[in-house]
Amino acid sequence: MTIVSTCLLMIIGLSGGLVVGSGFVAFLAVLGIIPRLTQLTKTYRYIHVYEWAIILGAVIVGWMSLRNTQLDQSAFWLIPIGLLCGIFIGMLAAALTEVLNVFPILAKRIGFGEKIVILLMAIVLGKIIGSLFHWIYFVNQ
Repeated sequence: MTIVSTCLLMIIGLSGGLVVGSGFVAFLAVLGIIPRLTQLTKTYRYIHVYEWAIILGAVIVGWMSLRNTQLDQSAFWLIPIGLLCGIFIGMLAAALTEVLNVFPILAKRIGFGEKIVILLMAIVLGKIIGSLFHWIYFVNQ
């Protein structure tokens, strides 16, 4: 590889990273996902922890994916790591739908206006059961 092609590859990689990172930050900032997530969980005093968790998670996982990192750990670590990742993604999705007012409109249309928590829990439990079914049944075959 020549110096010119190496420099061009570095510029393209940096540009792509800046575009994706800017889109991610805009997604979180414009829609107010993190503040809404702290409102839903009633943990507003920990908003800086949420912000740093997202920043560090993106940087560390991005770095690990570039370095092709392998963590040789026991399979039992997959359970708590998977649970924590699932909880975070689920809460982020719940905050996103709350910001976009998807569930309140849906709840009013199907007559669940006062019982929106039941609707949310049904969706969350359905996602958990579906994910567990997928991982237990399909992944090992």
